[in-house]
Amino acid sequence: MQTVAQEAQQVRVLGPADVPRALQCLERDPVVNVFAEYRTRVTQLDPRWLGGEMWGYFEGGELVSMCHVGANLVPVNATEAACHAFAARAAERRPSSATVVGPRPAVEAMWELLEPVWDRPRELRWDQPHLVAAGPPQVEPDPQVRRTEPSEVDTLYPACVAMYTEEVGVSPEQDGGRDLYRARVSQLVNRGWSFSRIEDGRVVFKAEVACASPAAAQVQGVYVDPARRGEGLAARGMAAVIEAVLADVAPVVSLYVNHHNAAARRAYERVGFVQTATFSTIMF
Repeated sequence: MQTVAQEAQQVRVLGPADVPRALQCLERDPVVNVFAEYRTRVTQLDPRWLGGEMWGYFEGGELVSMCHVGANLVPVNATEAACHAFAARAAERRPSSATVVGPRPAVEAMWELLEPVWDRPRELRWDQPHLVAAGPPQVEPDPQVRRTEPSEVDTLYPACVAMYTEEVGVSPEQDGGRDLYRARVSQLVNRGWSFSRIEDGRVVFKAEVACASPAAAQVQGVYVDPARRGEGLAARGMAAVIEAVLADVAPVVSLYVNHHNAAARRAYERVGFVQTATFSTIMF
């Protein structure tokens, strides 16, 4: 049986030459792995564009697991041995990631080794159902939900900040993050990945496609104006998002949600989402 130190020796940083084998690894669970696949395809694993590293865990020369290391630490297809190896490597550096996020068994296995050496997390979210919709929505889409126009970024941006602050517990603008976050919002709008319902200059519903691959798209940032909650805007709004995404972005729509958010889970169930896995997020 290998020691953690021996397992860590089977980890190396992946680069552009590894893209074909990385995509092959990601294909084992393409919907759950959509974030890592998106990052792999967009950056071609070039550190200049990745803004971090992608680690690969090898057994017998075969790439069996991966780990995205950047703003998010994301284990991918991580076996128990790979989790130990990734954690051993991550333990050697101060935590630079704002979150550890991914399938719950992998996050738990990595955190068991990281907890004694990393900073105390701000929040642990162990139970986050991972949901998938692969067919037409089961409720009538909201006809007023549409792609956000670039000219509407100023209107959209306050709702994005409000959603992020409510969901994460801190403002994305803290520590000088306003320009970077606004650039991200604008990027999604310009790509056609932002959807909203705007009434009288105010966003009452919004959602974004955070990442996409040929196999799936992952939706994040779902928000309903607090004054309009309870009207069914989330279910019908998400139905409109599903319809649009299935039409021209990806054949499957996925997202993950906090288990305690009963209202959101009911809305997603009404639309036709079904749970396929459980994610966990550790927030620093």
